[in-house]
Amino acid sequence: MDINRRDFLQIAMALGLVGTVGGGTNLFAGESKEVKEKIKSLTFSDIVEFEAKGKATLLHICDLHAHIKPLYWREPSTLISAKNLVGTPGFICGGSFEDFYDIKAGSLDQYFDTHSNFTELAKKFGMMGGIAHMKPIIDHVKKERGANNVLLLDSGDTWQGTAVALKTNGAAIVDAQNYLGVDVMVGHWEFTYGKERVMELIKKLDGEFISQNVIDNDPFSDEFEELIFPPYTIKEVGGAKIGIIGQSFPFTSTANPKRFTEGWSFALRHESLQEYVNELREKKKVDCIVVLSHDGFSVDQELAKKVKGVDFILSGHTHDPSPKPIVVNDTVILIAGSHGKYVGRLDLDIKGKKVVDYTFKLMPVASKLIPADKAGEKLVADAYKPYDKELNEVLGTTKGLLYKRDTFYSTFDALIGQAIQDKAKADIVFTPGYRWGTTVLPGDKILKDNVYEMTAITYPEVYTFDLKGEVIANLMEDIADNVFNENPLLQQGGDMSRLTGASYSIKIDAPSGKRISDFMIGGKPIDVKKTYRVSSWGGNLQSAGENMDKETPAVYEVVSDYIRAKKVIDISMESNVKVLDYSCGCPQKGAKC
Repeated sequence: MDINRRDFLQIAMALGLVGTVGGGTNLFAGESKEVKEKIKSLTFSDIVEFEAKGKATLLHICDLHAHIKPLYWREPSTLISAKNLVGTPGFICGGSFEDFYDIKAGSLDQYFDTHSNFTELAKKFGMMGGIAHMKPIIDHVKKERGANNVLLLDSGDTWQGTAVALKTNGAAIVDAQNYLGVDVMVGHWEFTYGKERVMELIKKLDGEFISQNVIDNDPFSDEFEELIFPPYTIKEVGGAKIGIIGQSFPFTSTANPKRFTEGWSFALRHESLQEYVNELREKKKVDCIVVLSHDGFSVDQELAKKVKGVDFILSGHTHDPSPKPIVVNDTVILIAGSHGKYVGRLDLDIKGKKVVDYTFKLMPVASKLIPADKAGEKLVADAYKPYDKELNEVLGTTKGLLYKRDTFYSTFDALIGQAIQDKAKADIVFTPGYRWGTTVLPGDKILKDNVYEMTAITYPEVYTFDLKGEVIANLMEDIADNVFNENPLLQQGGDMSRLTGASYSIKIDAPSGKRISDFMIGGKPIDVKKTYRVSSWGGNLQSAGENMDKETPAVYEVVSDYIRAKKVIDISMESNVKVLDYSCGCPQKGAKC
């Protein structure tokens, strides 16, 4: 769709974007005459302004988590890892992110990329993402470059994360991908629909599903040790031959219940990746090699040290917005945030069978600034219509900000934990450290749809059981060893599990098994010999417990009932975790605060 200058200025005026906030403009921070003049003459082209290169364009999305409607999404205010990793791309947030990428206060970039001034900027800029707002950006690029010169690549975690995804077993989201024009994808949470359903959805998908690192490991299968999916695809784009190798999440069968992928083996498999790179170069004579990955931003930086000959890695899984490319051993690594907040654009200048130049930009899907495509609005409305009555129920309101993403604690997770503890009367509640979810602004209504956006998984059961204090203490050390391992290749994804009814201190850089101290349950030091009543969901902790409750209610129903009863939700922003070796949540490189 085309948006002319009058249309855009009407939107900008309605939003007050030609005014100022906090001493600077909202869309273009600063008060120079040049900036003011630019704001006055804004067009849609300014929003997608780009220095075109060559003839081939790759558009990239990742970690949509089924958010086909716009949402609010706050980036973390605490993002901590091992000392050698903090303050580097993939482990950078807040003011450190702003300094690293030269982001100005009050700008659209600050709103999209950090937690800073989030509530204030959310009220000004509005929601993010939504397929009806992504589509005009995609269409604009295809019109500019020529549709045959553009590919749309999806790094996965697309089919799961909302009620409409769960209730349609992913079908509504594949419809959304087909509407956007996804050409190639890989996966992770997609696999939690089970093997048969994954194959059904791939048949429904207009694009291709590829992965070189998923193989059959069922010794009784006729396809034993064979690839489950095509390892790569070759596309002619802008007169160039581009080889795209798929890399699904290598820890899928560890991070999610094995029953969904029984008989399939997931791993990094960098050796076979190198073999496919060589095959594409030497036998298929491609001009450019792209790895479409769901390894995670930091893992892909390590992967680039092990595999030679890859031009670009389009990453996913860790939800990082990274406005600038990372280059490791001549491999350029890019990632495009999460939840539909961005469409990444990569232009390639290919000459003499190689990439000689490129340009890259994250294009923010600022929903209020981009009028919705009507066909997209209808597709979303039709998908949600059978469930509108349930999902639009107002459960209550929130006094404070309900958010998801953080290394240790988030208010929406705290709400989930309180609801489960109230229902199960447990001593301690474990909530998984998933990176996906949603954000609800202070004073806003909490819809049942919002609860699903935090809990919509295919294994939603809340389990309550007995567990020894020693097992709990060892478990937390194991989780910490995963999250804070100095080797990204040994980090299997996610943040720390959230605890309700407990608190602890942690020293990130302490030796494995000795990070956690002052572990309190119910206000008393943990007794390793005592048996505690524990509730958990979204994991496999129940397999270690005894005396399990027969009732295993769905987490989204437990939370919804709790909010209905409370009516007004007031969750503290104060974490129940104390970090001993960092004095801030967003340290700079070198672990400096």
